[in-house]
Amino acid sequence: MTPILVTGGAGYIGSHACKALRAAGYDPVTYDNLSTGWRDAVKFGPFEQGDLRDRARMDEVFARYRPVAVMHFAALSQVGEAMSEPGPYWHNNVVGSLTLIEAAVAVGCLDLVFSSTCATYGEQDNVVLNEQTPQQPVNAYGASKRAIEDMLRDFGAAAGLRSVVFRYFNVAGADPEGEIGEHHRPETHLIPVLLEAIDGRRDGLTVHGDDYDTPDGTCIRDYVHVCDLIDAHLLGLQWLRDDKGSRVFNLGTGTGFSVREVIDRARIVTGREVPFSIGPRRAGDCTRLVSGSHRAGEDLGWRPARSTLDTMIADAWRWHQTGHYDR
Repeated sequence: MTPILVTGGAGYIGSHACKALRAAGYDPVTYDNLSTGWRDAVKFGPFEQGDLRDRARMDEVFARYRPVAVMHFAALSQVGEAMSEPGPYWHNNVVGSLTLIEAAVAVGCLDLVFSSTCATYGEQDNVVLNEQTPQQPVNAYGASKRAIEDMLRDFGAAAGLRSVVFRYFNVAGADPEGEIGEHHRPETHLIPVLLEAIDGRRDGLTVHGDDYDTPDGTCIRDYVHVCDLIDAHLLGLQWLRDDKGSRVFNLGTGTGFSVREVIDRARIVTGREVPFSIGPRRAGDCTRLVSGSHRAGEDLGWRPARSTLDTMIADAWRWHQTGHYDR
């Protein structure tokens, strides 16, 4: 099988990518330092433990497997932490990515699919966000991702590196078969936090503000199912292997759901009440953050099939109840 190096393959999104790559006939090689990933999420191909910043280790892995492409998910990604402790985000995300790119270019592995974020756009409230929207990140997480995008462009010009960059909106859901799912410590994403509140793993959910200019007063966000997200990555990989050149894509559905809508649907899907309270607004929270792009559909033929709110919650709830959550 054709080897693909998957950095961060032991994490939430990376492990789903590995499963999809295996199903598509590739051999996904996970490279992860397990700082936020989980060893038992590596089920679909070889595992190599290591830090992205370790060039000797990277060279060893490239030499052993000779991957034809890289899917790069490995990153620190907690926005609150990035605000208070920016250093690790520049060290891990930027220096690590530079080391990875240099190692890949050195052996002629010139196709790279990169996990970026809509956080590169910053606090642009009620703006239709497409790939031409100015990037104005407000924290080290978004800024580090933008820096890596710049790095990919520069190595493209200098060394012929081809890249597909995906700027994610809110990723949710889990593998429908329940083999892998979302598991962070600490957990900060709305749907898993809400499910923790439902089954008593935390005292309740805090809704950060209910006085926004939306129909129910709570923030609106664009959610995309993790499996739909990974479908786009496979299409992006094929785009590169077909030699279509470098490209940037937003990955969102263009449909926003408010926090209260998510709570209401979770109550219906799970059949349980959601304990929650209203807290103050968080600094930097936009009223509405929704993708306005159709590029992924037009260029890649991407059609998100599981990104309904009910399906995302149901898949996440199924994973939540498997017991894997306690590992």
